[in-house]
Order: sequence, then structure tokens, then C-alpha cells
Amino acid sequence: MDQHQLKQAVAAAAVEYTLTRIDSDSIVGIGTGSTANCFIDLLSEHKEKFQAAVASSEASAERLRRLGVVVIELNAAPEVTIYIDGADEANPHLELIKGGGAALTREKIVTAVANEFVCIADESKWVDFLGTFPLPVEVIPMARSYVARELVKLGGDPVWREGVVTDNGNQILDVHHLYPMASARVLEEQINQITGVVTNGLFARKPADVLFLATQQGIVTHRAPA
Repeated sequence: MDQHQLKQAVAAAAVEYTLTRIDSDSIVGIGTGSTANCFIDLLSEHKEKFQAAVASSEASAERLRRLGVVVIELNAAPEVTIYIDGADEANPHLELIKGGGAALTREKIVTAVANEFVCIADESKWVDFLGTFPLPVEVIPMARSYVARELVKLGGDPVWREGVVTDNGNQILDVHHLYPMASARVLEEQINQITGVVTNGLFARKPADVLFLATQQGIVTHRAPA
């Protein structure tokens, strides 16, 4: 299977799993990116089986609406039953790097609210140590240069993702040369302490609960270590 077929396969597995976790009153959180788009397209065929969706980006919200799925703001959701999203990297602890699509802040917010976070990815995203993929950091525009200097002190090489403005009106620094991350959780906290940082794309303090990984041998299910 090529990468698109792997994404379709893992999205189908995630839809099947989601249908076992929801009922007609459920709010489903949905992420951003190409794998999440595959999930959206398949889930829309079952839109009568849940109440509404909360999306982590304007792009995902628009795709859901176009397919007839009711989309509500997170502030209007009493709870989010399950959140499904992709990742740019995932390790055996189910710690992730996310934010290649510049939606990391809203993704992290929905993750914090959801009762269960399910990550879906193809086998190219599976790594022993995080950090080969540049770590996205969302920053307040006026703080971009200051934050970049502080990230250099942490051993990174930040590059401004020019021309990209997040749904929150902020900018993205992509931090290279952080591989291998000895402690993703510590680094997540260190970066978030820098004044001017909104958040970073490490999902280590709250990793995925379940990871469905599409491989050439089929779907492999990983669960967070106890």
C-alpha cells in the first residue's frame, strides 16, 4: 500500500473504534491534517450516530460542515467523548510531535478536554525518539525573535515558517536539531515557560491514550503504558 492507502486504512479503523465509544449525545473532537481528513470523510457517513463535532482548525470545521456534520464551538460542548487526530511523529510512550499543519494550539486544547485521545498515523510517523521532525512552536508575533533566541539556548535551530498565520493570528517557529529528545515532557515544559510562546507541538505531558498505526502488515494498536 502507498501512504494514502495507509492513511485510508487507519482512518477506517479509527471510525470503527469511534462508533463503539459514542452515542447520539456524544461530541466528537476531530483534528487537522491529511490523515484527519480521511477520518472526517469516513465519519461523515455516520453523522446521525453522534450529536456534533468540535474541530481543531477552521479547515477541518469547514470540511465537516460541507459533509453535513454539525460543528459546534468547544465552549458550547459539555464534554468531548473522544478526540481523533494525526501526528507528525509518535514514539513508544505515545508521546507525539504535532503541528505540521499549524493547528497545534487548538489541537492541544481539544486534547486536554477530551475523555480519550486517539492518534491515527501511518508507519512512517513511528520513531524511537522524537525530534527528527522539526518541532513547531506557536508564538505571539512580537515575541518571535526573542523566543527564537531562547530556543537556541535549549539547543534548537528555530526557523520562522514565513507566510503562515495560525487560526489564532500567531506565527510558527519550526525548531530543528532537537533529535534525540531525552525527555520530551521536560522539553515541552521548558519551551512553554518562554514568554511569548503560546504552546509547542510536543504532546508528552498528555500523550495519546491509543495509537492506531497503519503498517504494510495491517493496523497495529498501541496503548499508553500504565
